[in-house]
Amino acid sequence: MATQTYTQIELLSANGTVYRRVSTAPPRLPTDDEIPVIDLATIDTTWEERKALAAKIKTASENTGFFYIRNHGVPEDLIQSALSQAKIFFEQPVSDKMKIDFRNSKVSAGYHQVGSTQVNRKETRDLKETFSMRYDPRMDPFCSNFKNGLEKHEDARYDGDYIWVGTSHLPGFRDVAVSLWQSRLALSRKLVRLFALALGEREGYFDDVTTHPGADAQYIHYPGVPDVASDSEIDVGIGSHTDIQCFTLLWQDRSGGLQVLSAQDEWLDARPIEGTLVVNIGDFLQRLSNNRFKSTVHRVYNRQADSRYSMPFFFGFNPEAVCQVVPSCVDDDHPPLYEPISCGEVEFDISESG
Repeated sequence: MATQTYTQIELLSANGTVYRRVSTAPPRLPTDDEIPVIDLATIDTTWEERKALAAKIKTASENTGFFYIRNHGVPEDLIQSALSQAKIFFEQPVSDKMKIDFRNSKVSAGYHQVGSTQVNRKETRDLKETFSMRYDPRMDPFCSNFKNGLEKHEDARYDGDYIWVGTSHLPGFRDVAVSLWQSRLALSRKLVRLFALALGEREGYFDDVTTHPGADAQYIHYPGVPDVASDSEIDVGIGSHTDIQCFTLLWQDRSGGLQVLSAQDEWLDARPIEGTLVVNIGDFLQRLSNNRFKSTVHRVYNRQADSRYSMPFFFGFNPEAVCQVVPSCVDDDHPPLYEPISCGEVEFDISESG
């Protein structure tokens, strides 16, 4: 049997530079336990059914920190409409896309050109372009006090209609993007209650810190690489990284390319499964779980001649809410590893995604 060999990758985190051992073997398919598929069909039924779902989420979160969800409630026709709108946006001339250049946005929303980001400074620049949008209380059907929410966040998170004015020439673009954002926000508010149960807390433990949460979304286009050989070296689509907020919901097309670092330091090929979204744990939730839940390193390569598209959604807590390690994850043998902190104190770059 051949001896497994390893290398080391450098990562940036909220706690500074960290290093991870990584196998040099090619990515392999995950086992069902490493990246399971969890059916959410019973998420709106009884407490007992939700408790059972939470147990499955707990196991997945403590293992690889990635899992698929099906019967998630985000309509397939809405996803396909959003994909069509994303393609229309990215097929525009660069001059039109630059009408919403992220550098002119107060909150870095808008358009990031190919190569304008480098998630991992030890790897290549990211071979992707991105449309990004931030939380806006006007879009949130559950925002209990729109006026206070708007006044409270207009300096920090609110960008007016910058991205919508610059895309007003695209019929339906705003309506579809907002509808998809709202659907995934509703799903995230349900999932965070399952995460509370998975951590051993009451179901509504996080309700007070998700009234105006971090809720940021992207359309991502990874250009194809013409005449690429299977063994050729190409630029990474997005470099090795972890997500910073609580968790991410990811829709990916049929292209493949998402790779996830396993608990055994091997790259796993997180291939797309029809009808599912990918969920992965972020740094903030790992922190609140006292490292029980795993914020897992992942990256994307597009090793094909055709484009790859994905649509991630990042969910965090109210930016001003100071959160500590949850009580159920602390005991005499497991003191809190982290000081209380708010999501707003954790530097979050919306260009980091899957």
